[in-house]
Amino acid sequence: MTTKGQKASVVNSYYQQHFVSVPHILFTHKCWCFLVCAGVSSHVDDEYKWAGVEDPKVMVTTSRDPSSRLKMFAKEVKLMFPGAQRMNRGNHEIPALVQACKANSVTDLVIVHETRGQPDGLVVCHLPFGPTAYFTLYNVVMRHDVPDIGTMSEAYPHLIFHNFTSRLGKRVSNILKYLFPVPKEDSRRVITFANQEDFISFRHHTYKKTDHKNIQLTEVGPRFEMKLYMIKLGTLENEVTADVEWRHHAYTHTAKKRRFLSIE
Repeated sequence: MTTKGQKASVVNSYYQQHFVSVPHILFTHKCWCFLVCAGVSSHVDDEYKWAGVEDPKVMVTTSRDPSSRLKMFAKEVKLMFPGAQRMNRGNHEIPALVQACKANSVTDLVIVHETRGQPDGLVVCHLPFGPTAYFTLYNVVMRHDVPDIGTMSEAYPHLIFHNFTSRLGKRVSNILKYLFPVPKEDSRRVITFANQEDFISFRHHTYKKTDHKNIQLTEVGPRFEMKLYMIKLGTLENEVTADVEWRHHAYTHTAKKRRFLSIE
């Protein structure tokens, strides 16, 4: 039988980064459940442990046989992420894409999807071990749809995340924010992810000071709404066998009332 003191010593040793001598029986399934419930997880399991230390390397591509509109949208998505590269999908299968990305030290693979020429899906696969997040896109307005919109800034953007207060919301904000490098303080580019009723509004602006009190925002696009419908713990080539971390279940009695990304 394990004691409360033994369990506490294991938890304390984790936070203090040293080992303690405890009986082997301590590491039973019951004690493992205790550690998980206590919020203790190993840094080995942290998929984003190097985030903020090294700039992300993002690869953007499309589903197979993309329309001209989806190709344009992929170009705009590529410009959203500083230093990102875009690859023509061609006839490449998902396993080949993922292996090529891993071989070239790509940190995130972003794939955009469409239905009848309208972009309606975004998949973010963190490499080399996951997770993979699946989003549905709504109300996509591309830069190509706005006349005389000008060029897009390539400065590292400041990020604003609004109303991601639940545990799942923080998980989603981590998946999204680590697609971007750390910005400089004087950057005038701002990207906003605003959650309202589990719909994430993406907005992209630059700003300039008009006087010592006021600033002027200029939207540079694109703009769209995203809705998370699944997170898997693996990468795309293991999509069938990967564990599902979270999935939106639409056909429940309270699906329209429940909120997952925020605490209301």
